[in-house]
Amino acid sequence: MLGFINVQRLALATCLVLSFGSVSAADLDPKAISIKLPDDIKWVANPSGSETAVLVGDPSKLGLYVVLNKWKAHHNSKPHSHPNDRFITVISGTWWVGTGTDYNPDNLKPVPAGSFVTHYGNEVHYDGAKDGDTILQIVGIGPATSTPAVPAK
Repeated sequence: MLGFINVQRLALATCLVLSFGSVSAADLDPKAISIKLPDDIKWVANPSGSETAVLVGDPSKLGLYVVLNKWKAHHNSKPHSHPNDRFITVISGTWWVGTGTDYNPDNLKPVPAGSFVTHYGNEVHYDGAKDGDTILQIVGIGPATSTPAVPAK
């Protein structure tokens, strides 16, 4: 499994590639580098009000994955957990996060662009966007399943 430092380096490298929108791959050796410009990134809508773009790997399979997640304004998830740690960088907008099994959107806390967050495996959280869209880069080890939390009684 990749070490934490390698995961951070991969995340940083991915951010750098995505931020250079005017890069031309015409004179570059495709065995040495792969560039995906913003217009080449395929976004897929999710029922939760978010969109996802897979950059590296396959979140449904064992192994490293890197995805972009775009939360649309006024959408968020309900309390859930993932089996493995996930490393998240807020690329743009403000991401709103909460913890615990009792869903309360009034308790969401803001996480601004440029922030780095770790979601620990099997720990319950919920998240999304309030008044504006937000884009996250999520790095993890798959499979990246999601388990709904059972509310506390």
